[in-house]
Amino acid sequence: MENAVGYVKKNFLHGLELSDFKNVNPAARSWLDNVANVRRHGHTQKTPQELFPQEKLLPLHPLAYQAARLDTIRVNSQFRIQVDGNRYSVPCQFASSKLTLKRWPDRLLVYDQEQLVAEHVRSYDRNQDYELPDHVQPLLLERKKARDQKLFVRFLALSAQAHDYYRQLEQRRLNPKHHVQKIVALSELYGIEAVARAMEDAFTYQAFSCEYIANLLQQRQNPAQEPGALHLTRQQDLLELDLPAPDLSLYDSKNTPPNL
Repeated sequence: MENAVGYVKKNFLHGLELSDFKNVNPAARSWLDNVANVRRHGHTQKTPQELFPQEKLLPLHPLAYQAARLDTIRVNSQFRIQVDGNRYSVPCQFASSKLTLKRWPDRLLVYDQEQLVAEHVRSYDRNQDYELPDHVQPLLLERKKARDQKLFVRFLALSAQAHDYYRQLEQRRLNPKHHVQKIVALSELYGIEAVARAMEDAFTYQAFSCEYIANLLQQRQNPAQEPGALHLTRQQDLLELDLPAPDLSLYDSKNTPPNL
């Protein structure tokens, strides 16, 4: 290093006269290109210009160093991981599996191999549960699908015509599942046999709705009372009526007004 400083002093600066300090950089650039970097070294027999590509420093990695703690963590059956005494959700399909956790001071990143599957703000509280809506949504949809399937099986068990009745509901109603749900509820209230009979009658009249089934069931449970016989009075009965005698005293002469 000292030899290099001496070389610069003796070769570049020796006898150099500059009127302005700002001219040092252009002069140094010219000296490097024309003298220093093209001079053949006595030991290597190569010029600095030839050796520079080999000794050039590599650029820094484009990604900053990740100061995060890396762990393999087990997900429980409730699709939660436990960190620092708190519970954090991951997508429900990863329940009871092993994932990779990166702990940053301010956040938690969960990976399935190289794929990021969950990200949470790190909490330093205790006994808290943090769930993201997207993580539970597939499970809710699956449960709803199971409930709908169970309801449809109950509907098909009501009658041999239930399947055809549902096809008509699909064609004629905007929300056939709503009608299926109501008809199944009616079977709990009126009984399966009564609903099956009402469904058969509905086919006869081409009426496809839960409201029509409910109307049939209600009418059959509370039939209208038949009107009683009409009793007419006979003429003979009218002759046998006992009427009070009329008061004729009003027509006596004393009460008759004088002729005008």
